[in-house]
Amino acid sequence: MERPVGAELSEIKPFRIDIPQAALDDLALRLLRTRLISELPAMASAGRGDVGIPVRPDSEYGVPLSYVGPLLEYWRDMFDWRAQEQRLNSFAQFTTEIDGQKIHFVHVRSPEPDAMPLLLAHGWPTTFTEFLGLVGELTDPRAHRGDPADAFHVVIPSYPGFAFSGPTRTAGWHPVRIAAVFNELMIQLGYDRYGVHGNDSGATVAPEMGRLAPENVVGVHVDQIFSFPKGEPGELDGLTDQELMLIQFGRKFREYSGTDFTQQARPQSPGHARSDSPVGQLAWSAQLLTDSMTRDEILTNVAIYWFTNTSAPACRFYFENEYSTPTTTPIGLACFGHDFKPPRKFAERDHANIVQWHEYDQGGHWAAYEVPDLLLADIRDFFRKVI
Repeated sequence: MERPVGAELSEIKPFRIDIPQAALDDLALRLLRTRLISELPAMASAGRGDVGIPVRPDSEYGVPLSYVGPLLEYWRDMFDWRAQEQRLNSFAQFTTEIDGQKIHFVHVRSPEPDAMPLLLAHGWPTTFTEFLGLVGELTDPRAHRGDPADAFHVVIPSYPGFAFSGPTRTAGWHPVRIAAVFNELMIQLGYDRYGVHGNDSGATVAPEMGRLAPENVVGVHVDQIFSFPKGEPGELDGLTDQELMLIQFGRKFREYSGTDFTQQARPQSPGHARSDSPVGQLAWSAQLLTDSMTRDEILTNVAIYWFTNTSAPACRFYFENEYSTPTTTPIGLACFGHDFKPPRKFAERDHANIVQWHEYDQGGHWAAYEVPDLLLADIRDFFRKVI
């Protein structure tokens, strides 16, 4: 595998989260002095639950005060960041520098010596915390009454511009460049053959890792395949009514979420507000997070973006992003609940080696939070096929 331009072997340093008390005090004051928005009388009941996508269904205008208000109160009065910090620090964390950028990551080795290395690529507006609930069973299935042959050494990096990887200092951090850095990270950790799983934005980075380093990546497992019609003549010919509905669903998925278009067009503009207002950050994140997540899970993700001031650089991922680079690496799809799913025709156009395609009625866009047992089983099933 070729290393990214400018990448050199860098020191890997242990890392612990330790937010200064002054930052906590400043946050408490800002939460206390929050100025809330006004709403139309109908906004709290203007439902869009029929859309069936991971966006707040309460109002077609956006995240309503009826949702943000209680979360604000909990964040201000009851949320215990220090307890969450202690929990996060129970996982071994490190930083290194690759391609001129600090990279933060969790690295937990399995007690099984023959375990397969597995990189987990998280989504947005989650963080590396998205997958922490899976680490125990992934690394030590024997301790959870599982098959030790299913063990993985787990690596969960924070993207450049996200969380404790810190803000990016240069442009061009698109999925291909991030994928190259993550491949380099695995090589620096001593892993020359490994698997990758990705969700949400991770489902765009993960296939690129396989495309760039097919000799290293044994397989890529994702929760979404983002393959869309390209507007070519005749490309919709022969599709069933169900597949045409999937295309329409995909359009709603992108249009109703709003974040894709806003952050692709002008990510810096809303970034100013989110970097100055913790409740602005909360509302922006909450539109894509779900009630299946606890308040502590939601606020831990939001607080990480706030404390690291990475809301704006993280959103630049959408500005840089392009979907669906053709790949030949073995790919497995686990599509949960009402999450986005393309017609298989388009998925196979972009990924020529789909070896597993499972659809589930349960769960949704954040399967690691919603249906972790189903996700674990699907990951294990896929890598049994490709190892």
